[in-house]
Amino acid sequence: MKIQLSDHFTIPRLLRFVFPSIIMMIFTSIYGVVDGLFVSNYVGKTPFAAVNLIMPFLMIMGTVGFMFGTGGSAVVSQALGEGKPDKANQYFSMMVYIVIESGVVLTIAGLLFLRPIAAAFGATGEMLDNCVVYGHIILCALTAFMLQNIFQSFLVTAERPQLGLAVTVAAGVTNMILDFVFIAVFHWGIVGAAAATAASQLIGGLVPLIYFLRPNTSKLHLVKAKLNAHILGKTCINGSSELMTNISMSLVNILYNFQLMHYIGEDGVAAYGIIMYVSFIFAAIFIGYSIGSAPIIGYHYGAGNHRELKGLFQKSLCLITLWNIILTALAILTAQPLAKIFVGYDIDLTKLTTRALALYSLSFLFMGYNIFGSAFFTALGDGVVSAAISFLRTLLFQVVAVLILPFLLGIDGIWLAIVAAELLALIITVYFFIRKKDDYHYL
Repeated sequence: MKIQLSDHFTIPRLLRFVFPSIIMMIFTSIYGVVDGLFVSNYVGKTPFAAVNLIMPFLMIMGTVGFMFGTGGSAVVSQALGEGKPDKANQYFSMMVYIVIESGVVLTIAGLLFLRPIAAAFGATGEMLDNCVVYGHIILCALTAFMLQNIFQSFLVTAERPQLGLAVTVAAGVTNMILDFVFIAVFHWGIVGAAAATAASQLIGGLVPLIYFLRPNTSKLHLVKAKLNAHILGKTCINGSSELMTNISMSLVNILYNFQLMHYIGEDGVAAYGIIMYVSFIFAAIFIGYSIGSAPIIGYHYGAGNHRELKGLFQKSLCLITLWNIILTALAILTAQPLAKIFVGYDIDLTKLTTRALALYSLSFLFMGYNIFGSAFFTALGDGVVSAAISFLRTLLFQVVAVLILPFLLGIDGIWLAIVAAELLALIITVYFFIRKKDDYHYL
């Protein structure tokens, strides 16, 4: 049975609607993990460390897609809820075209400045060369990656989350197969890893683009569109939280790598890279739920259906609480096996990674509320509050924690910095939930 944004959502119906988005994000994280496994086990820990060192910069370059995806889906969903489908399609089309244009410009800039940026991050010698080779290949698919990011949100808004899942699975399977062929069979090393990832991004970005360019039965179509400065500004404000989250995470990752190079060296960067791969698997449930539920929230807010909005808010908090507990316990229990899968060939690195993963996992007790909180206010069109939560959570609190806690707790302080940041961010999220309840009528 087809589920529409206008429906009344019980917990089972809500889970059925968001399920493709959750699986999509989990699958995305899994094929990222497979990518890391092949590089670590077949190419070596120096190239693995190089990939993790340059990845934050590459992610920053792709954040425009996330911004227009989350911010734009809120604007488009509200237009649909207000009964303005023509306006919704014009807004949607404008955002896609802007992302394509931005992708071309950013690709050129990235190719020109990649080497000095990698050197500024601390890469030298073999690691620097690996950073440049990997980055150049990935940047060639940057526009497709940005399109993949924007379409992850808009396919849900178009009531086609299953298509989003199918595209993600196809892209992921392509990445995994090509990782094996290029790295394990052809022995192309880091070039093979980059080529496999770039190929998967091309599939993830171009297939949805073709879908929306052709006649389809969804709520959204690509049409001729003019620049609407007001809607563009609203989209950027709404999506600023997602932009801030991704930029902040990348900047913080750079800071983590600096601290780890100082305290531990290359092994620390490798361990942190593993944490990033693994943690995204667990965080993917929260991210996927937020992506999947945001269009529903935006639609009912736009339609003035406060009763449904209250139900969605309460059901969401119950689900997130349950997932927080389960995921924290699961992450702690699997820390050692996961570390062995990645770096079992190095005993000392395995021990370091196991402890790091176990300590980092405590953050999942609080993370879900903060991710949902930011996405919730984005869906309501309150980009300022959403951005504030994201800025404090992903940048300010983490920067302060990762700079101070190592002085107090040593190496453990680096791994616990995320826990402290998420706990502080939860206080802020709860404050805004209470402060804004009368403005949006969700309580």
